[in-house]
Amino acid sequence: MFHAARRRACAVVAAVAVAVLLSAVPALAHGFTSTVYVDLTSPGIGHVRSELELEYDLLVVSAADSEKDDPLFRAGTAAFEARDAAEQAAALHAHAGSVVAYVTERFGVTAEGAACTAAQDGDFTIEQREGVPYALLVLDYRCPGSAEAHEVRSGLFPDSEGYVRDTKTVVTYDLDLTSGSAALDAKQRSFSTQQSWAERFWEFFRLGAEHLLTGLDHILFLLALIAGSRRLREIVLAATTFTLAHSVTFILAALGLVQVPASFVEPVIALSIAVVAGWHLWRIWRRRSHATDLEKAGHSHLSLDPAGWARLAVVFCFGLVHGLGFAAALGIDQALSWTLLWSLLVFNVGIEAVQLAIILVVFPLLALLRHRRPVAGLWATGTIAAGVSVMGLVWFVQRVLGI
Repeated sequence: MFHAARRRACAVVAAVAVAVLLSAVPALAHGFTSTVYVDLTSPGIGHVRSELELEYDLLVVSAADSEKDDPLFRAGTAAFEARDAAEQAAALHAHAGSVVAYVTERFGVTAEGAACTAAQDGDFTIEQREGVPYALLVLDYRCPGSAEAHEVRSGLFPDSEGYVRDTKTVVTYDLDLTSGSAALDAKQRSFSTQQSWAERFWEFFRLGAEHLLTGLDHILFLLALIAGSRRLREIVLAATTFTLAHSVTFILAALGLVQVPASFVEPVIALSIAVVAGWHLWRIWRRRSHATDLEKAGHSHLSLDPAGWARLAVVFCFGLVHGLGFAAALGIDQALSWTLLWSLLVFNVGIEAVQLAIILVVFPLLALLRHRRPVAGLWATGTIAAGVSVMGLVWFVQRVLGI
């Protein structure tokens, strides 16, 4: 009796400790990030046209701070708060010198080592991405000679400015008799239009892998799946179901067929974490030491019992929502080119590779503990589930309230 009470007390303390440690993480577990979109074309020899889409409020504060242009900050902030696209475009146009200077200092095109000269083409326009205003800036680059390859660099909105972290610049291009896409960030600030297929694959694969590793909400969801899986086939089927589900909505979002606001997606992702973790806690409460036992299984080759099938259905539904979260990580809210869609599928492969690696490391350890020390294994998975469930509920409340 005393030992059982002590184990329960330790589990409660561990769960609370996990929740306290994780509560230091923002409700939006991906952190404050931003994505810049660039489309490069070549109207003629020595001419590169660049269409840049930049998050409006971030562009205002960064350009104003860089150029010490307080009037830009005041006018741009007032227009942002008014949510008036015409006022926002006018504020940028009135301070175009500061804005263009900021962008061209951090984004550039070179031809065979020689810098191309940039000039603004047309006025600023404002469009919406996931309810966030983006500024469209068109720059014409004039390059010396008739280069066979161009190099593109981007250092826009760096971490050092202190406003966002890990800014990504997603580039699509049709230059030098080749087309493709690239993803630039702090680790890789430039690329050549003559880059190989393998280099393009690695860029987006790495981007996807890093996204899962830094997206704590998706990792916690995966841990909840692992903790609640009683057999190897269950975690394999759960992971496969999750993959299929979020791949479906990821692709639909990339094709512009599905658009769901982040105000819905983010809270539901948090709720999914709490529900899947709570599912395992409910089984422990209801079945005690038999929580990992299988009930009467069906006769299919999958050999899942009713609880296993119900769990797969829940995982599939929540996986659909997680796919929208993955898409939102790259700001996908409108139809994209097939070239970029291929790159985003590679991004998804990077996510799956890390997911599989986590399963291969964590599940065997828990399975071994359950086999050798059944009671300890049950308390270990229960503690994990309790901590994850509490954190999911905390995030759910924070995201619903907009904290």
